[in-house]
Amino acid sequence: MFSFEPQSGRDPPEQANATAAAARDTKAVAQGIVQGLKTKRPLNINRATTTQLETLPGIDSASADRIVAGRPYKNSAELFRRRIISKAEYDRIANKIEAR
Repeated sequence: MFSFEPQSGRDPPEQANATAAAARDTKAVAQGIVQGLKTKRPLNINRATTTQLETLPGIDSASADRIVAGRPYKNSAELFRRRIISKAEYDRIANKIEAR
C-alpha cells in the first residue's frame, strides 16, 4: 500500500505555496541581477558623442555640443564650474557621467 507523506512535514497545499513563494523570490532576484548587469557605466564626458550625451536627462543638442566643445575635463564637476551646463542640469546627470 502506498501512502503520501510530505517530506517537509507540511501538507501538500502548504508545501505548494512555499514552493510558489520560493519561485517568485528566485525570479525577483534574477531580475535584479539582470537589471544590474544592464546598468551601464557612467558616460565618459571626454569621449562620448553628442548623440550619447543627448541620452542624459535634460541634455539637449546645444548642451551636448557645449560639452564636446569644452573638452577635456579633469572631472565631471567642471561642467557647471565652467558654466557649460547649469548646476541643476549637472545635479540631474552627476551620477551618470564621469571624466576619464
